[in-house]
Amino acid sequence: MNFNNPYQSYSHQSIWEGIKNSFKEGSNLSKLIYINLAVFLLVKIAAVLAFLFGLAPTEGNFVLNWLTLPADTSELLYRPWSVFSYMFLHEGFLHILFNMLWLYWFGRIFLSFLDQKKLLSVYLIGGLTGAAIFVFAYNIFPVFENALPFAVALGASASVMAIVFATVSYSPNYIVNLVFIGPVKIKYIALFFVLTDIIQLPNGNAGGHLAHLGGAFYGWLFITQLRKGKDISSGFNQMMDTVFSWFKSRKKMKVTHKRARTMDDRAYNKAKKENQENLNKILEKISKSGYDSLSKEEKEILFKSSKD
Repeated sequence: MNFNNPYQSYSHQSIWEGIKNSFKEGSNLSKLIYINLAVFLLVKIAAVLAFLFGLAPTEGNFVLNWLTLPADTSELLYRPWSVFSYMFLHEGFLHILFNMLWLYWFGRIFLSFLDQKKLLSVYLIGGLTGAAIFVFAYNIFPVFENALPFAVALGASASVMAIVFATVSYSPNYIVNLVFIGPVKIKYIALFFVLTDIIQLPNGNAGGHLAHLGGAFYGWLFITQLRKGKDISSGFNQMMDTVFSWFKSRKKMKVTHKRARTMDDRAYNKAKKENQENLNKILEKISKSGYDSLSKEEKEILFKSSKD
């Protein structure tokens, strides 16, 4: 007799299709969280297989070792992809849990002010900045000389710190409600993070704390330059658009007709400058009084600028 459930394969297929559709149609924030979770599961599955086949612990962590960022530049030359892979890599459950919670909370605030592409670029470039600080510190400061051959970095913390500090730099007086504490301005949360990383430098995981500070620095720098009308991530975004286009299926060419610009270059540049000045005033108002102090018209201007 066959007791197989006729709906079992359909159910599994539906779950998998649901995950794929959720990833495909979700925001960059949800995609980043999905990728982090997928890499975490990959590492854990590899560890289970290594255990079942009786491999030594060093061999059992081959996936983890392959993706971590080495501080030693001679090792880094053989694993250049690790400057990206390390920022999606977690070994412990609590490590990934807290990183993803902070990414989700501050990522949602970030997206209420800025667009999806900026979120992705801040995450990636923040992680790269953290990687650069980590490698630089271990190869420059004498205190790390003995640890250099063995030091590795992993985790999304530097990237998450970049998101946190970009959000805080954009709207420092934004208020969130913390459990057991109540309403708190996010600038105080950021200050707590920075002080914690600085104080803990001599107490272990110095490389990790330095990477966090590197990510925080980029998040602050990005918003500081954005206020001046300069998107320092634009070149990186163009490069990533080119890379992503390699993996997209080519669609049939569609011919469209756009209206010609109705104003000359001089008038266009003048209007663009005025719009940027208005945006800078709105950003300044947010930094002083918070997002809720904006008028309806100012919120509409801010929303339209985030879509450009």
